[in-house]
Amino acid sequence: MGFAENFVWGAATAAYQIEGAAYEDGKGKNIWDVFTHTEGKISDNSSGDIACGHYHKFKEDVKLMSGLGLKAYRFSISWSRLMPDGTGKINQAGVRFYSDLIDELLKYGIEPYATLYHWDLPYALHLRGGWLNDDISDWFADYAAVCAELFGGRVKNVMTFNEPEVFVGCGYFEGVHAPGLVLGKEELLHIGHNVLKAHGKAVRVLREKIPGVKIGLVTASAPACPVSEKDIEAARGSYFYCGRNHFLFSDAYWLDPVVFGKYPDNILNECAGILPEITDEDMALIGSPIDFIGLNIYQGRYVAAGENGQAENVPFAVGAPLNAIKWNIIPETLYWGPRFMYERYKLPIYITENGMAAHDAVALDGKVHDPNRIDFLHRYLREFRKAASDGVDCRGYFQWSLMDNFEWAIGYTARFGMIYTDYGTGERIPKDSALWYKKVIESNGEIL
Repeated sequence: MGFAENFVWGAATAAYQIEGAAYEDGKGKNIWDVFTHTEGKISDNSSGDIACGHYHKFKEDVKLMSGLGLKAYRFSISWSRLMPDGTGKINQAGVRFYSDLIDELLKYGIEPYATLYHWDLPYALHLRGGWLNDDISDWFADYAAVCAELFGGRVKNVMTFNEPEVFVGCGYFEGVHAPGLVLGKEELLHIGHNVLKAHGKAVRVLREKIPGVKIGLVTASAPACPVSEKDIEAARGSYFYCGRNHFLFSDAYWLDPVVFGKYPDNILNECAGILPEITDEDMALIGSPIDFIGLNIYQGRYVAAGENGQAENVPFAVGAPLNAIKWNIIPETLYWGPRFMYERYKLPIYITENGMAAHDAVALDGKVHDPNRIDFLHRYLREFRKAASDGVDCRGYFQWSLMDNFEWAIGYTARFGMIYTDYGTGERIPKDSALWYKKVIESNGEIL
């Protein structure tokens, strides 16, 4: 056994990371437009002002996707490109861009998977309180309605949010991502509740306006991997632990309300007194049924059961493999993450992002040879196939990223793409890993 016949093979990107054209054709500012131009926020002092120039080169990029045999493409819609102020006026140039992109994908038989929010909040809404303003769930629902009306006839797979753990945790707690705030637990719980209400309202709007739509929520998942069979339950408990001092980066904090209509008990008990008002109506809204879970998996850890049965993190061995940004390479995360998620939530699983950061360069022969990335992908995909063989409902895999791009706080200092981007000229060069991935797709993973 392995991947199902209709398994979806794709690649993923995000609007701010590739589009560029930050101030063109009526686009409004978003929080990343401002954050990247604040001294000291980005490691190489860069921005996404130009990025990969995808806004002007999308036809070339879609043709490359087709040449690599991609069956699907996950992209995000820039809220401020579509609605410059976040509410009200619709920017027709933004509408045209996304409409033309979707048409181009369909022309080549590539299924569009759209993410409504990949971190780029319109700056005008930030100035009105952003995610701390209770009105934002309505603003987001209105934005979702506009997307559904404009693109819903052609886009049948939609993700509401990408990695709420990260955009809330890094943007409003650690302050290392836009908008660069450092808030307390009470405010963070308030933001989390507003994000979840926005998700729920968007789900209802999308269902109303797009017949047959499939809707998911994407989390930044860092699976706990047991080192032996006797450690499985300890790893499972550690993976889903959610308490007062660990909730923003817990998958359970975001997914339990969505799937079960209830916050984890630890949150309700340990955060009593600092929780926002939570009504039965809120939880019914947040619990509006979704169709799949998207997992972005880059990191993880090994876990063993201690003498008391409690999970203990197992230190990495000296010299354990790391990628270019010092993240540990743990292929087993693509087995245990989907398995634990499916066992807990009973929903189909997509790997919506997975990939390797490297310092790729063009060789003397004009090609980009990245054997380490091929080895990385091979190991991870074998684990995902094993999960499918063991009964996990694995629906698709989207490699991060389609192309080298702006990588948030680290700028352009590392490359994740299967396509090399020359940031000076805009030239695209498919790497060896892209050609290998094409063969994987052609065989539906049988060559792994």
